[in-house]
Amino acid sequence: MLLPLAPPAARPATTTPRPSRSRLARLRGTVPGLAVVAGVAAAALLAARAVPGVQASTAAVALGAGLAATGLHRPVLHAGTRWAGHGLVRLAVVLLGLQTGAGTLAVLGVGGAVVVLVTVTTTFVGTRLVGRLLRVPAPQALLVATGFSICGASAVAGVRDVAGAHDEDAAVAVALVTLCGTIAIVALPLLREPLGLDPAAFGAWVGASVQDVGQVVATAHRVEGADRAAVVVKLARVVLLAPLVALVALEGRRGRHPAAAAPADAPADAPADGHVRRRPPLVPAFVVAFLVTAALSGAGVVPVPVLAAAADAQGVVVVAALVGLGTGITPAVLRRAVGRPLLLGLTAWVLVAGTAWAGVRLVG
Repeated sequence: MLLPLAPPAARPATTTPRPSRSRLARLRGTVPGLAVVAGVAAAALLAARAVPGVQASTAAVALGAGLAATGLHRPVLHAGTRWAGHGLVRLAVVLLGLQTGAGTLAVLGVGGAVVVLVTVTTTFVGTRLVGRLLRVPAPQALLVATGFSICGASAVAGVRDVAGAHDEDAAVAVALVTLCGTIAIVALPLLREPLGLDPAAFGAWVGASVQDVGQVVATAHRVEGADRAAVVVKLARVVLLAPLVALVALEGRRGRHPAAAAPADAPADAPADGHVRRRPPLVPAFVVAFLVTAALSGAGVVPVPVLAAAADAQGVVVVAALVGLGTGITPAVLRRAVGRPLLLGLTAWVLVAGTAWAGVRLVG
């Protein structure tokens, strides 16, 4: 009697990653979106040159949001535009460090440094308290507070990585700082004389209160003699990005941030069990790189032509990153940005502008 043949042995499970999940495949997946980001960023830069009063950063956010609103932001583009909104912002922060040497604080003086520190602290803490009163989600209020107190979209992206915030929270914060910063370009110069500010004091006020670096330059440029003070004070605010990120990360390590089910950039197979895989780094790598580039710039070891080229590159990278962030400002996000978040953003704007003005007047 013949015995039945045994079933073939099961093949051992392989641990080789599927091609679709390989790093190379994911890299290829970003190409279409990055190509669109490059094209839209070029259009934003050209628009800024061709149309007086148009800022490249504002145009970039608007064009990115336009892609999302019109349905042109197709799924095939998402990987690339999302990477631009995450990775390119970090690169922009690193390049910004080359413009933020120790000489910035030396030129600022003790009084100016105190104004910057008090303005940033008051805006950051006050905005979060108001957000709690308005019942705005804590991660969203944290990003709004950071964007208004430090440096707009760059600060939002820097803190997002350690705050347990969703991409939607970042998109709302970016929309609010872009809106208020754009209004500031028109409104603040009109307020200079009624508020009794000479050109240098006006520049200091602009540097201490306007969000994005490009918006600061555009606002100060409208008043002759205000540019230098505005840039110096603004860069002093940027210096505070690193300690602020460290403080937020430390708060997150103590479990005080209501983190999402998984980090914003977690892979699709990350566990959605309500726990983050690992603690956020106390200081993200790109913030460490920012400190290194700032130290190199302050030490005077970077040639002037390299600093000039880095400044130009930083401007282009920021515009491209803002296109990526802009694609996250969908009609649904805009609907969420009205109401309480909009009221929070306007409150933060009044808080930073009012505190900065009082400080500038007191210091003289």
